[in-house]
Amino acid sequence: MAFPFERDISRETCAKVMYAKLKAKLADTVPDFELKMKAEAAACVNELKKNKNAIVLGHNYMEPALFHSVPDFTGDSLELCRAAAETDADIIVFCGVRFMAETAKILNPDKTVLLPSEKAGCSLAESITPDDVRSLKERFPGVPVVAYINTYADLKAEADACCTSANAARVVEALDGDAVILIPDGFLTRNVAKETGRTVLFPKPGGNGGYWMAGDDLQLIGWEGRCEVHEKFQVQDIENARAQFPDVKVLAHPECSPEVVEASDFSGSTSAMIRYVEESDATRHLLLTECTMGDNVAAVNPDKEMLRLCSVRCPHMNQITVENTRTALMKNQFVIEVDEDIARRARKAIDRMMAIQ
Repeated sequence: MAFPFERDISRETCAKVMYAKLKAKLADTVPDFELKMKAEAAACVNELKKNKNAIVLGHNYMEPALFHSVPDFTGDSLELCRAAAETDADIIVFCGVRFMAETAKILNPDKTVLLPSEKAGCSLAESITPDDVRSLKERFPGVPVVAYINTYADLKAEADACCTSANAARVVEALDGDAVILIPDGFLTRNVAKETGRTVLFPKPGGNGGYWMAGDDLQLIGWEGRCEVHEKFQVQDIENARAQFPDVKVLAHPECSPEVVEASDFSGSTSAMIRYVEESDATRHLLLTECTMGDNVAAVNPDKEMLRLCSVRCPHMNQITVENTRTALMKNQFVIEVDEDIARRARKAIDRMMAIQ
């Protein structure tokens, strides 16, 4: 058994090593005094992980000092779902937002899942309710429902399958039927419709039911939800960037409007965007997504410049920090619970998504 001062020395040493690691990657992004504080918190998180048999999952939108220090796995929603499903840890700390932590809990009902911030929500997830889905199912009887991963557990429980931005088109095409309901992101649905060559309808809430019949030329039914970050990007932003930097490659997330996606050089999930940058010969890139990700990508691609629209931040993702990740582990704080029946039904939709490559 180590004496207290020995543990302190060990943590101090770990903090120094972590500081050196973060400084090597983030010196041009994060102020030095902040790196030192973050390194101390990260060293504590890593010690707590070992002592409590915990893992940390970090979404691509996490702050750079967190993203590059404590996660055992990083990635987009689909990649982190797979990591959550395969872990043998006792505790999962999900550095993302609530719907992601709920998904981890559904996949690991016997494990403790922690969310570092009590209020890390999602404007897109809050744009639709289970009652809305039930109403759509009444109006379009027999039509399968695909719920975007950016939804809460009680809504996933109403769906036949889930999808992410990485596999939305594949999930839609894998379902049998003359039509598919894809909710709740209106822009993603429009982009999937264009990618798959489908016609699309956005019914008005509260409309009359019973007017759809099998065989009707109605192939995709959507919902006018929005991500409060991605809806802010405009084609003018791309034109302004190209006017100043003609060689820039513009990458847009599929939650952006179809006009923005069309004007970009590439559109894909956060992981697909990362791969594009890593494999690209271009030296300048503009990522039209949560701008923290640009800092994270730049840190591991120092030979490539990331242009930024840094007024576009997600207020929910940015509630997650190294410090409150440490607090969550220390106190077992903000435990995620999902009703057993909801979890059982939502698990079927999630499993169907994960089975589609």
